Amino acid sequence: MEPSAAAGCNGKKRKNTAPTAHEEAKRLKIGQESEETPEYGHSSRSPQIAVLLDRLQQPITPNELTELLHYAALGKTGGIKQPSWCRLHHQKKIKAVNVVIVEGLTQSHFYKHYLSLRHLRTNYTTRVTFTPSPTDLVSGIFSSEVPKSDGTSFSQRQSESSKLDKALWCHPVITKFGTQKRGLTAYVLTEEEMIKRHYPLKGMPGFEEFVCTDSVDSVTDSSPLYGLDCEMCLTEKGNELARVSLVDSDGNCVLDELVKPQNRILNYLTRFSGITAAMLRPVRTTLRDVQVKLRTLLPSDAVLVGHSLNNDLMALKLIHQHVIDTSLLYRREFGQRFKLKVLAETVLKRQIQTEENRGHNPIEDAVAALELAEYFIKTGPRQVVELHLEELWGYTIVEESTDCAPAPTPSLRFSDILQTLGRSVAFIGKRSDITLDPSNQLWHSSDKEVLASFRRQTKCPFLSVLQFSSLSDHLKKCIPYQERQHQRVCANLRDMCVVFAGPFPAGFSEREVHAEVEFELLEGAMLALKTLNGLNVQGQSIKVQRPVYESMLDLDLTLDALTADSLNASHIYAVKLKSSMVEGIHTPVRVNGHTSEAKCLDITLVKSANRLPPAKVNGQQLQPATTTKSKLSEEMVRETFGHFGSVERVVLPAKHGKHARHGYIKFESSEGKHAALGSSEDLRKENYLICPSLTPPHLPSWAAMTTPITMEDPDMEAAEDEERTHMHNRSQDQEMDNMMGKLDRRLRKLFRSLPEGTLSVVVLRGHTSAHGQLPGLCLMEVKQGS
Repeated sequence: MEPSAAAGCNGKKRKNTAPTAHEEAKRLKIGQESEETPEYGHSSRSPQIAVLLDRLQQPITPNELTELLHYAALGKTGGIKQPSWCRLHHQKKIKAVNVVIVEGLTQSHFYKHYLSLRHLRTNYTTRVTFTPSPTDLVSGIFSSEVPKSDGTSFSQRQSESSKLDKALWCHPVITKFGTQKRGLTAYVLTEEEMIKRHYPLKGMPGFEEFVCTDSVDSVTDSSPLYGLDCEMCLTEKGNELARVSLVDSDGNCVLDELVKPQNRILNYLTRFSGITAAMLRPVRTTLRDVQVKLRTLLPSDAVLVGHSLNNDLMALKLIHQHVIDTSLLYRREFGQRFKLKVLAETVLKRQIQTEENRGHNPIEDAVAALELAEYFIKTGPRQVVELHLEELWGYTIVEESTDCAPAPTPSLRFSDILQTLGRSVAFIGKRSDITLDPSNQLWHSSDKEVLASFRRQTKCPFLSVLQFSSLSDHLKKCIPYQERQHQRVCANLRDMCVVFAGPFPAGFSEREVHAEVEFELLEGAMLALKTLNGLNVQGQSIKVQRPVYESMLDLDLTLDALTADSLNASHIYAVKLKSSMVEGIHTPVRVNGHTSEAKCLDITLVKSANRLPPAKVNGQQLQPATTTKSKLSEEMVRETFGHFGSVERVVLPAKHGKHARHGYIKFESSEGKHAALGSSEDLRKENYLICPSLTPPHLPSWAAMTTPITMEDPDMEAAEDEERTHMHNRSQDQEMDNMMGKLDRRLRKLFRSLPEGTLSVVVLRGHTSAHGQLPGLCLMEVKQGS
C-alpha cells in the first residue's frame, strides 16, 4: 500500500505534496542528527541524562561510568568532555551527584523482582547494562584520575587561579573546606561529626536527661548566628555550670547568668572561670532556669557558635542540632586545636583572657568565637590561610627557583579536585580501604544505617557514594541458588516471547501437531495473540495462546508494569504488514521435532512472524519471502502517525542490507500514544499492527552477555539438588522479593531526600562467577522539581 494513497486514520485524506528541496535538506539534516540523538530527548532547560541509541545495545564499564561522573561534576569548564556513550544536557545546572552501589545484585534480579521495584522502574528513565568488575567500584570512583584536557591541564588551571604555594594543597583547612567561599551551612557540623566530637545528641545513650531546643531540621545560609560560652566550677559530681553568656549576631549580650551548681563545690576554678564564692552565694538561678531561658531566646533556625562548644553544651545539659565550632574551623595538623585566645589575638587583633583580668569573661569569649566564625565565612578558607599562614600555622611561602626542588603537582584524583574546589565528598557504607579523608567516611554495616546516616546530614554532599551491601551478604550464602535464579529469569523472559498455535487442520502433516513460535521481542508474542488467535485455516479455527507455566502466573501484571514503565511511557511498537495474510508457498520448518512441508497455517505464522518482529518456529530461524510493500521508512511512519501527536523519534531496527519492517515510535507526550492505540483498527486497514511498547531498549545487550549454565556441570547439578531438598524455592523467592521491596523503598526515601538537580545513579553491580558473568544494571536520572 503506497503511503501517498493511504487515507488518514481520522477519515480525512492526507495531502500528497512532494517535499521542496529546502524541506528535503532539512529532513536529511534531522536524520543525520538523529544518529547522535539519545533514546530519550530533553524538552526543557533542566539537566537530563540519556544514553545514545547505539550504546543501549552495549554494556557500559566502570571506567565509562566514572567518565560520566567526571563530566557531571566538572563539565566543560573543568576541561572534561561529554562521555562518548551518553549525553548529559545542561550540565552546569547539576547541583549534586549521588551514586548508590548495590552489591551482589544483577540485572536478572531486577527483572525477576520487577513488580516489587516500583520506584526504580518508574522514576529512572535511563537504564543500561553494566559490566561486572572484580575491582572495588567505590575506590575507583574516588581515586579515578581526571584526564587532562587539550591545552591547559586542570592542574595548571588550579595553580594559576591561586596564590597559594603548591605544597599548601595539603593544608588541613584547605583539605577540609576547599578554597571557595561558601555560606555558613558549609561549616555547620554534621551529625556524624558531632558524634565524633562528643556533642550531646538526641537519642544517643547518656543524654536522656538533656533538654532539646526547638530547632528546625535544617538551616540556611541566612540563619542567625549566636555566640555561646560557659564557665564551670568543680563539684563532687565533676564540672558543673556556674555562668552562661549568649550574644546575638550583632555581638549584643542577650543572656548573662550566674548559675548555682546542684552539688557541693570543691573548687571554684577562679583562675579560669573568674567565679568566686562571694559571687555565687546570693545566686538562686538553677540549671533548669537557664535551659528554659535559652529555649525561649534561641530562634528555631539559630546556629550556635562557640570554641569547643561541646563542653559548653554538656555543662548546660542542652541539645542543639546546628552548631559551628571555631576550634574545628581554624584547623591544625594531627587534630590539634588553637586556643581561643591565640585566634583572637592573631585573627581579630584583640586581647582576651589577659592576666590583668581575674579569669575569663564568657561574654568576651562568646563575642570572639562569633566574630571568628563570621570572619571565616566572609573571607573564605583560601584567604584565611593565605593571610594568616605564617603567624598561625608557621608556613613560609618561598619563591620557586632553579636551586629548589619543584613543589608537588596538585593531585588529579577526582575526590581531591572536588575538595580543592570547595565541593564536599562523602562515602557511606562498609569499612573499606578508600583513599579518602577519614572525616568524609562513615562506616555502617546495614543498608538501614547507611540510609539513616545520609539523611541525617545537614547538607547533601556534592558527591556522595552510598554502598548497600545487605542483600549481597544474604546472597553470598546461596551463590548456586543465585546463579540458578539468573537462568530462570532468562528462561522466563523467553517464555514471555513464545506462543503455541494449533491444532493444524487434517492432512496438514502426518500427525496433529501444534507449532511453537518464539519471537525475539515481547511485542511479537503480544501481536501474534492479538491477530492470529481464531484465524480460519482451511475451514478450521486455530488457537494461539501463551504457554502455561508457573513463570506466567503474574504475566498480566508484568505486562501492565512494562507498558507503564518510564522507558515506554510514550512509545508504541508498529509492524508494517504485507498485503496478503496468506501466500501460497511452502516452507520447511521443525514442528514438534519433525520436519514437514508447512502449508497455510505455518505460512501464516512464518509470514506473520516477520510482519511482526523476527521469530523462530520450534527453534528454527524463519526466513520469509521478501516484498517491497512492507518496507518502513521514517518519512512514512511520521506521515502516518503524526496525526495522533507530535512524533519525537522513530527507531527502525534493520539488519545490514535489509529494510526495516517494524520499529518503535516515540511521541512527545503520552496523549499521542493513547490516540494511536485507540485507532488500531483504522491503522490495521492500512496494514499496520500496533501495540504498546514493552521491550526495554537495553535488553539485547544483557542477552548478549548471558552465559548459559549447562546441566552437565556437577556444581550446577549439586545446586539443583540443594534447591529441591533444602532451599525451598518458593520461600526463598518470597524472601528475596520482600528484601527487594525493602531495598526499593529505601532507594525511594533516598531519592526524595536529594536536592533538585541531583544526578542520581543506582548501580546493580552484577556478579562474576566460575560459570561466567551475570551482568549488572545502571539506572540514571536527574531529579527534577516536584
